[in-house]
This record gives sequence, structure tokens and C-alpha cells, in this order.
Amino acid sequence: MSDDQRFGLARQVTLPGPLPLDGGGSLSPVEIAYETYGTLAPDRGNAVLVCHALTMDQYVASPHPRTGKPGWWRAMVGPGCPIDTTRDFVICANVLGSCMGSSGPASIDPSTAHPYAMAFPVITIRDMVRAQALLLDHLGIARLKAVIGGSMGGMQALSWPATFPSRVEAAIVIASTARHTAQNIAFHEVGRQAVMADPRWNAGDYYSGEAPAAGLAVARMAAHITYLSEAGLTEKFGRRLQARDAKSFGFDADFQVESYLRHQGLSFVDRFDANSYLYITRAMDYFDLAEEHGGMLANAFRGTLARFCLVSFDTDWLYPTAESRTIVHALNAAGAAASFVELSSPYGHDAFLIDAPDMNRIVAGFLGNPA
Repeated sequence: MSDDQRFGLARQVTLPGPLPLDGGGSLSPVEIAYETYGTLAPDRGNAVLVCHALTMDQYVASPHPRTGKPGWWRAMVGPGCPIDTTRDFVICANVLGSCMGSSGPASIDPSTAHPYAMAFPVITIRDMVRAQALLLDHLGIARLKAVIGGSMGGMQALSWPATFPSRVEAAIVIASTARHTAQNIAFHEVGRQAVMADPRWNAGDYYSGEAPAAGLAVARMAAHITYLSEAGLTEKFGRRLQARDAKSFGFDADFQVESYLRHQGLSFVDRFDANSYLYITRAMDYFDLAEEHGGMLANAFRGTLARFCLVSFDTDWLYPTAESRTIVHALNAAGAAASFVELSSPYGHDAFLIDAPDMNRIVAGFLGNPA
């Protein structure tokens, strides 16, 4: 077994572009950081694109270079895993607008020789997909065996066959949605306002000084609540207090759940850029696949022959099962081949990131990889 099947190969490429953007104009050049696992078949027919969620990156099955933590979906990608790197050639690219090597607000603007900051162009999910297509062109991959993603990654997985109907054989969409609700947008806006209220944000121009860590940590804490379920929080923390020598009242982290959220916020700022958080959450809020296709979601899928697999979780209140059913109804109306399952889990939206045997079996079976 080769190392690239287990650990992946980290790469970064600068493509000349231009990359047309939904907001008008274009981006040129385009930097894309990505990892690959496995070996591309001679006919180039075994390529699987993994699309990551908002706060993830290209290190899907490899240790993260900043945190040292294992890959975020190592139970899904690897030798003998549902996405089997002894069979499949797996690509995972850091999305456009992010901060782990792909073009984003922290990148250098060629016209000024300084970081773009808030001069970086506004981006959409479809722009992210177009950037991934540029990468596949660079790699000589004309057609994907499958595209798969959860949460924001699921948005990309939906957008791929809608944007490039002849380039995708199958799409696996997990715990995702075809558009954000007002509640989704509201939660994101709270996070963005927390970042922008931090004096160190400085209208986005903080790269030569201190980053707005406090604001970004609060944004992460607020968002993290939406990734969990009430049952999961109650089981894990309840109303349990932190161990103390004496009873005291105040505004320290008295409850265990408070300490947990603060840890999530503080650890997040060590690996993520605040401006990237603003740009990517806005891209998710703008995403509306129906609106992109004349207001009819079914129209997004009429031109594709791709097979679809959708998975939801019964405790996910961020993107509840009803959102997946809406997509399935549109796929049925478009005559697309679609399968759907709701799985039971106490972990809420984050269930797709946790080792879930039922989900793993479904993905392996859909891809034709024996468990």
C-alpha cells in the first residue's frame, strides 16, 4: 500500500484563469490548494471529488499541518473505507475564499502586492465549483466518478451536476440543503457581526497586526451550537458545573457546556481567517439552486444523467430532513435517479463528521465499493 493511498499528497497550483464570477468580473490568477489520495486510473475514470464544509479544508484524511489533528473525514476516505483509495483517486480542494492555500481574502492582490482583505471579490458556491473544475482541467480529468460532500460540501455536490451536467456520474449529498432559510442566514449574520464588532477587525485590514480573534471565537461558538442537537448537548453536558473547590457565582465558565464552547471558539481562531469566515458564510447564504435555474429546483437537474444519493439525520435542525426531501422531489420531477435515507443519530448536524456505520455502508454501496 502506497503512502498516497493512506496519507495523501499535498499540492498547490496557480492557474492563470480567468475565473468568471457570479458577482461580475473575474479572478486571475487562481490559486488552489488540494490533496489527492490513490492513483488515477489509465482511463481517468475513478476520480472522486470530496467537497468540504465551511470550516474544513483539503486535509480530508491527512493530519492537519497547523493543528496536527487527523483528517476530518478519515472514516470515510482511505484504504478499505467507503471512498476506497485503493480503488478511487480522491481529490479534495480547499474552496475558493478559504484560508488554507486557495485564493481568498488573505491572498496577495497582484495589483497592490498586499493582501486582498475586503477587496477580494464576493464569491458564490457556484464560483467554488467553477474553481474546482479549473483544477480538474489542470489534472486532465474530464468526468468525475462521483462528487460527495456534507453541509456546505453538499451544496457544492448539488451545484456540480447543475453547473456541469456532463462531467458528473454520481452525486452524494449529506446533511445539506438547496438554499438557506431565513433562520440559517440569521445565525450567520450574528457570527459576521461578532467578527466585525471586534476592534481588531479594522474593516478587514488586520493582516499586518493582530487578528480579530475574540470576534471570530464568538462567531464559532454561535455556529457550533447549530451543529449539535439538544439531546446531544444534554447527554454530554446537561447542567453540570465545572469542578471547583468552592461554590461561586460569576461570569467564568461555570457550566461545562460553557467551557466546551469557549474551547471550540479559541481553537478555531488558530486555524481560520476571520475574513474568510465572512466571505464563505455569505456564499452559503447566497446559495439558492432554484433561483439559479429560473426559480424551479427541478430545472437544475434536467440536463444531467447523474445518479443522486441524499442522506439526512433526524436530529439535524440546521438542515432538517425536510430540506433533503425537497431536493428529492425536485430530482424526481426532473426524472433523475435518486435515492434517499434519513438516519437516526443523537449528534445533530455534525453526525456526518462522526463515524456513522450506516452512512458509511450507504456511501460504499452507492459507489460500488464493498464494505
